[in-house]
Amino acid sequence: MQTIDKEKAVSMIEQAEKITFLTGAGVSTASGVPDYRSLSGIYTGIERPEYLLSQTCLLEEPKKFYSFVQTMYHPNAKPNTIHKKMAELEKSKNIWVISQNIDGLHKAAGTQHLVDFHGDLYDCYCTRCGQKVSAKTYLFSDRHDQCGGQIRPNIVLYEEGLKEQAIATSIEAVSKAELIVIVGTSFQVHPFCDLIHYASDTSEILVINESAVQLNREAYFLKEDAVKVFENIV
Repeated sequence: MQTIDKEKAVSMIEQAEKITFLTGAGVSTASGVPDYRSLSGIYTGIERPEYLLSQTCLLEEPKKFYSFVQTMYHPNAKPNTIHKKMAELEKSKNIWVISQNIDGLHKAAGTQHLVDFHGDLYDCYCTRCGQKVSAKTYLFSDRHDQCGGQIRPNIVLYEEGLKEQAIATSIEAVSKAELIVIVGTSFQVHPFCDLIHYASDTSEILVINESAVQLNREAYFLKEDAVKVFENIV
């Protein structure tokens, strides 16, 4: 992995016409949304957090599931420079954003070519009748007032499979990109990190992250706060 400076990273993004961004929790920390595994992350001090976000917990201990999921909502969070710049680039380039994040901030920034790979916390529905329910309603109660069914966010829980359409669209977006930019993620969660295997031999890969990631091919790496990079993109 070749280390580069901020100017080089900015230049790569400005010059490329077909870009696919692969984003993680680090993209939203500047919006006040904590990541998962850092010292200030939502998993800190929580025993078996993966269980709390599992299908088993949802079905067998719904109160425990609901109590934990409520802590993941940050309804006052706003898109930051990174989200906004990616959405803005869509106006003049062929852009796709494939995100691990479930905070809805890419959508709020106006990104159209977006795959929420793991779903969206703010897309909620009743598991009994299937009716859509607002996140505001869900945060008030996890029981549907019309049928008594359990409400849940449309996110991919542990033990659940990913949506086939999300996988197919993501693979196509990666395979057609001339530049793939990995931003704000340790890139260790499968199958999200496996998307890089579908990059063409001619595409360049740029990693903007606080720590290096493990890839199976050559890439450019910038150890930097992504906000400082995207605020310089014209």
